[in-house]
Amino acid sequence: MTRVLHIGQLLPGRRVVLFTVLAGLVACWPVLGFSPSARGQDETSTTETPAAAAPEAASAAAETPAADAPTVQSRSFLSYVANACGWFWGPAFLLVSFILVALIMMNLLQVRRDVLLPAQFVEEFEQKLNAKDFQGAYEFARGDDSFVARVLATGMSRLSRGYAEAVEGMQEAGEDENMGLEHRLSYVALIGSIAPMMGLMGTVQGMISSFDKIAMSTVSPKPSELADGISTALVTTLIGLMLAIPAMVFHSILKNRIQRLVLEIGMVSEGLMGRFAAMPKQKSP
Repeated sequence: MTRVLHIGQLLPGRRVVLFTVLAGLVACWPVLGFSPSARGQDETSTTETPAAAAPEAASAAAETPAADAPTVQSRSFLSYVANACGWFWGPAFLLVSFILVALIMMNLLQVRRDVLLPAQFVEEFEQKLNAKDFQGAYEFARGDDSFVARVLATGMSRLSRGYAEAVEGMQEAGEDENMGLEHRLSYVALIGSIAPMMGLMGTVQGMISSFDKIAMSTVSPKPSELADGISTALVTTLIGLMLAIPAMVFHSILKNRIQRLVLEIGMVSEGLMGRFAAMPKQKSP
């Protein structure tokens, strides 16, 4: 009773301040988190939600039919490439690849030391020259089909005109044989130049096909409708590069090997024919 009288005896301004503070605390009580009911509800909701949600999720997963899962179509890369190339680019690239492999194998078998400069022929030819069997050496060179044999046979056939004419004849024969080797090798370089152009043409065709579908469609086309043209563009470019890169690599390797062997053949043939330099003109064998 005394406290009530004391509070009632407060000045009006102080009473207003006191009631204002109390009202503010009551209003801010839930916000500050001191509401036991709210905290209890939160704790029960946080503790009960996982336990209650787990059976519901399990039952929902059990009740979901397997047919609703999206089916993923799988196909091999070879079938994808065949479909992307179509009826024209597929056979075209296949034919070019067969020709490229045949040319590379033919040049690899031809540009070899034992074919162009066989050591056994050089030894037997030198033995005949040491034995002064010039006619036998000439016949032996004519009967052999190697690079160095044709060069030596041409040189010996011009010995009657002098050593300078014989050397000139060997040089002409060597240039002719070298031209034949490089001519056969040039087809590999040709494929290395044509294959990227074929891939570029397929790229242009595929992009034209995709843009044509966009232009002819009244609504925005689906990505699957544009996939055919884009696949053709990318796959043809890939195959063109896959054909061009090996062709350029093998062309460079074989060309360097030809140049090295031709130089060696020239040195060997001039060394064998050098013994006729001091000899007078003689009748051609």
